[in-house]
Amino acid sequence: MNELKQRVLSDVKMFVLDMDGTFYLGDQLIEGSLEFIDKVKETGRDFIFFTNNASRIGSFYKTKLAKMGMDSENVTVLTAGDVTIEYLKTFYPGKRVYLNGTPLLEQSFLEAGIQLVVDDPDVVIQSFDKTLTYEKLERICNYIRKGVPFLATHMDTNCPTEDGFIPDCGAMCDLIISSTGVNPKFLGKPCKETLDMVLKKTGCSVDEIAFVGDRIYTDVATGVNNGAKGFLVLTGEADMKTVEESDVVPTCIFDSLYEMSSYLS
Repeated sequence: MNELKQRVLSDVKMFVLDMDGTFYLGDQLIEGSLEFIDKVKETGRDFIFFTNNASRIGSFYKTKLAKMGMDSENVTVLTAGDVTIEYLKTFYPGKRVYLNGTPLLEQSFLEAGIQLVVDDPDVVIQSFDKTLTYEKLERICNYIRKGVPFLATHMDTNCPTEDGFIPDCGAMCDLIISSTGVNPKFLGKPCKETLDMVLKKTGCSVDEIAFVGDRIYTDVATGVNNGAKGFLVLTGEADMKTVEESDVVPTCIFDSLYEMSSYLS
C-alpha cells in the first residue's frame, strides 16, 4: 500500500485542494494541513484551492486562510461561482440572469459583467444561498416552469461545519426539482467545466493534476471521471462506508493531507 501511494503521487505536479473538510473545518485548520503545503513546495510541486462553496468568493477565502496562519497572498482560490461565471460568458453572453445566491456571489457576478435581474431573466441560477427565502424559491420555480434554462453552481448536498452538516446547493436544488420536475445543469465539481478552468488557469496537462477532497461524488469524481487523479481524504464527509457504496473509485485514499505529505518525495 505504501508503494502504491508513493507511485500515484510521483507524477503529480499540481494539487487541486478542496477546502472545508479537507484543509480546514469551519474556522480551524485540520492538523497537518500547513505541513502538507510545505512538503508540496519542498518537492517542487504546486497547488491551488478549489471549493464548490459558492456562497463566498476567492478573496474571502484568502483572508480566512491568512487568519488561520497561512501565507495566502499569492495563493489561487477558485470557486464553483467562478466556473459558473465563465460558463455564462461562453454560453449566455450578455443575457439577463436571475441568481439565488449570497450578496458576495452577486457582487462577483456583477464585477464580472454579468447582468443580474429579478424580472424576465434569460437564465436562472441556484447556488448555496444562506440568504434563501421562500420568495426566492417561488420566483425561481416560476421561471423554470416557463421554460427558462436552469443552472446550479454545484451539486453538494451538505456543507460541513464544526457543528455538523448544513444544507448545501444540491439540497436546495432538490426542492426546486421536486416542485418543477426540471433538473439543473450543474457546474462546479465534478463537472468537466471545472477541470477545463483548472487546466486554463494552471497550464498543466490532465495527467499532472490531482483533485484532493473529502467528497467522492464531487472532489474525487472531478479527477477520475475526467482523466485526472482523484484522492480522497477522510477528514470530512466521506468515510470507508461511503467508499464501499460509491460507484466512483478514488485513485487513492489517505487519512488526511498530513498522511499524504509523508509519501511526497
